[in-house]
Amino acid sequence: MYYHLKTKFGNTEAVIDDNCGISKFYAIAETLAADLQINFLNQVDDSETLDWDFHYKNHLLTLHYNIFNGVSIFPQHIKSVQQENNAVLEIAHFLEHKAY
Repeated sequence: MYYHLKTKFGNTEAVIDDNCGISKFYAIAETLAADLQINFLNQVDDSETLDWDFHYKNHLLTLHYNIFNGVSIFPQHIKSVQQENNAVLEIAHFLEHKAY
């Protein structure tokens, strides 16, 4: 089960799993690519953090992993907060049904 947080800008960050390893991040990325035909545009891999950007319904979102905080999804822009929040929550619900 996921939960979501509100950022200081009013955006939603959907936490998919706050206690997992990097293998779960890769499994989620693979599921998004295969089932939702998501293409990852920019992949920033650091020693403790991964940030993979992607478009979903014309919104730029980020699949995020941190060794301390787990896997989450959040919007990159603040242009249309409500629509971006809805896109984040839609993906979170999808992943919840996939048993992540």
